[in-house]
Amino acid sequence: MEKIIMIGFYTLVFGLWTWALMDISKSRFKTPGMKIIWFLIVFVFSVLGSIIYFQRKRKLVIRKPRKFQPKFKKLKTI
Repeated sequence: MEKIIMIGFYTLVFGLWTWALMDISKSRFKTPGMKIIWFLIVFVFSVLGSIIYFQRKRKLVIRKPRKFQPKFKKLKTI
């Protein structure tokens, strides 16, 4: 039973860590060096760094829409 709990815990920790790193790579930060700093913080302090990143994310990320927004034509279905 303890092994199952530990495997579940490590799976959740790895999932949170992976989610934070993926989110950092996709986000646009206000200052250019913040992406590298957050990568290092989350990489070194996996759980605590991920939680702090998700708590602070709203103040650090640019929320404006991207300049390039392609408009695709919808295909007619038969």
